[in-house]
Amino acid sequence: MKNLVWFRNDLRITDHEPLHQASICGEVIPLYCFDPRHFEQTQYGFPKTGAIRTKFLIECVEELRGLLNGTLVVRIGKPETVIPELIDELKPDAIYYHTEVTDEELRVEKAVRDSVSIPMYSFHGYTLYHPEDLPFPVDELTDVFTTFRKRVEKNCSVRTPLKIVQMHFNAIETFPGRIPDVEELGLKPEETGNRAVLDFKGGEREAKKRLEHYFFESDSLRNYKYTRNGLLGANYSSKLSPWLAHGCISARTIYEQTEKYEREVYKNDSTYWMKFELMWRDYFRFSAMKHGNEIFRLGGIQGKELNKKTDGLIFQKWCYGQTGIPFIDANMRELFQTGYMSNRGRQNVASFLAQNLDFDWRWGAAWFESMLIDYDVCSNWGNWAYNATVGHDPRNRYFNILNQAGNYDKKGEYVRHWIPELRQVPAEFIHQPHRMSTDQQTLYEVKIGKDYPEPVIDLEQSYRQIRDRDSFT
Repeated sequence: MKNLVWFRNDLRITDHEPLHQASICGEVIPLYCFDPRHFEQTQYGFPKTGAIRTKFLIECVEELRGLLNGTLVVRIGKPETVIPELIDELKPDAIYYHTEVTDEELRVEKAVRDSVSIPMYSFHGYTLYHPEDLPFPVDELTDVFTTFRKRVEKNCSVRTPLKIVQMHFNAIETFPGRIPDVEELGLKPEETGNRAVLDFKGGEREAKKRLEHYFFESDSLRNYKYTRNGLLGANYSSKLSPWLAHGCISARTIYEQTEKYEREVYKNDSTYWMKFELMWRDYFRFSAMKHGNEIFRLGGIQGKELNKKTDGLIFQKWCYGQTGIPFIDANMRELFQTGYMSNRGRQNVASFLAQNLDFDWRWGAAWFESMLIDYDVCSNWGNWAYNATVGHDPRNRYFNILNQAGNYDKKGEYVRHWIPELRQVPAEFIHQPHRMSTDQQTLYEVKIGKDYPEPVIDLEQSYRQIRDRDSFT
């Protein structure tokens, strides 16, 4: 038998059930499609997948082809068009793939099913806990994470990751296809520079290398819970999310290695917290399965009736780090220049857009989709809804940006790293440079309104407005 394995956001060969099962049943024809819809302009005026994220994806596909002994067939085209053509040409007996849970991906799956006549076998492979192992149906998922966590911890176990089996590849009977570069996908290449916290490079080997370094070589997992809110440096958090998002490593593999660390090195709150964060990732995916397209609506799963701002000029200032609020701008510049941002930064910039600016949060979620090298549809939209108070947290919550800046960047080192025009400003003014007098601005070599913008809003006034809005909801 010949089996077509359709790779999607699962660019690995370890713990890959479709590849595992297809290999047991016969010869394998591996396929990856660069779907042109992923690189088109969104309704907001920027690419759905930006250049930095695309570069990481290309690296993942290049490595996957190497791991598959050069047999990976690559095409630029819609899967529902490419796959029937390959079936006509190569005559496989079945298709094996990982199923997704959100609308766009499910519509592509349906389109493929409608266009072929051979069997298609789908598998769940993105979560820590398999959906079939949950102690409740997914449509009965609780809307409180803590309840979910306690139930799965008590009643579920994590399946052992699948090992690599002997693969028999079908002799290439078709042109394997060249892996495109960023420009061929209609994007302008972006240079990430040398200020990124880590030189992220796609691929399964890189994922395993990063895990080995963070867990065992640097022993950074030992302090993960207490350093994970850091802003500068490679090892304040695991940074495994880009590879996890592209499926270069599975959640189950990370869990297995965490347990190995606990057995062989040390077990503490930090090792538990690594598992805790994987459970949050599961929760957002199961929530997407339950709620469907409600997770993409302005009022979220709570169905709130909202009227939010959609000023394009204000949004651009937020996107490119020109709001005049240094802690926000530094995080947004890091994202734009590197495709990455810390978890602490993400929460603050999301709260600022959705709450302080009272903006349609979906614009921000779409910008993150374009920019983040670790974009995951369920986690991204789930976290944005959470910070916009239309998701799983029923409380009306927001971040005090200046307090957060004082707590996590007290000396202003992070701000100066990403906003060089403020490099001479002392800690006293670094998070509110507009408070400097004209003489102080001259002394510290920055003219507010010229070299660095005035704040787009009065933060204190915006907090009063947030509280006023909340009193009517």
